[in-house]
Amino acid sequence: MTWNVLYTKPRNEKKVRDRLLKQGVDCYCPLQKTLKQWSDRKKWVEEPIFKSYLFVKAPETDSQKIAILQTLGVVRFLFWLGSVAQVKEEEIIAIKSFLGNYDSVDVRSYDPGTELKVKEGALKGATGVVLYQAKNKIVLNVRQLGMSLIARLPVSDVERSD
Repeated sequence: MTWNVLYTKPRNEKKVRDRLLKQGVDCYCPLQKTLKQWSDRKKWVEEPIFKSYLFVKAPETDSQKIAILQTLGVVRFLFWLGSVAQVKEEEIIAIKSFLGNYDSVDVRSYDPGTELKVKEGALKGATGVVLYQAKNKIVLNVRQLGMSLIARLPVSDVERSD
């Protein structure tokens, strides 16, 4: 089973997710809780990890694809190397596991680098393109998106993938 990546209007990820769920479309919007400061108060809010991106199960028919694209807030499907970007089910599961085990996640866009294998923790056995490693900070690249998840992992939990 594969997932496609949708590009949404800015700050519409959760609204689009809710609209698609009402249409019966299986979708996933990775969220994290962040403490926001206003002039009069502080509040915990859920923010999308991938700004303007949403994952949807690959539509089986053209009519399903058109219905998704006509949803308010959807801009287009994301393309990667000339075709609709696809994310494997295992990668979605890894993202869910990753977010379940790490409180603070940051997402940045980088060029690919070397490969590392995770020996311990929620991503045990997973390999990914590592963009840099400094002290306890490991940066893993999600290839289909050109994005990176940043987590603080002990250096002893990773090894070079050969």
